Amino acid sequence: MKNVVVIRDRGQLTIPDAIRKAVNWVTPMSAVSISVVTPNEIVIKPHQSHVDWDKIWEGIRKSRAIKGKAGNLSKFIAEDRYNH
Repeated sequence: MKNVVVIRDRGQLTIPDAIRKAVNWVTPMSAVSISVVTPNEIVIKPHQSHVDWDKIWEGIRKSRAIKGKAGNLSKFIAEDRYNH
C-alpha cells in the first residue's frame, strides 16, 4: 500500500486512513520507533507491540519480597526517596 502525504510544519505527518485501517497498531497516542534506513527511506514501526503485564507485575512482587539484614528493600527505597 502506498499513499502520498504532505509533511506539515514542525515535521508533522498524518498517516492516511487507509494505512491506519490496514494495521491495527496505528492508534492515537501509540508509541512508535522511527528509523532512517537510507537518506531516502524512513521506516515507522510499533515501539512495542505487546506488553506482558503479568511478567512485569510478577517481577515487582518478587522485588518487593526481597528481605535483607536491614529489612524490606521496597521500604528502604521508599524511605530513601522520601528523605532525599
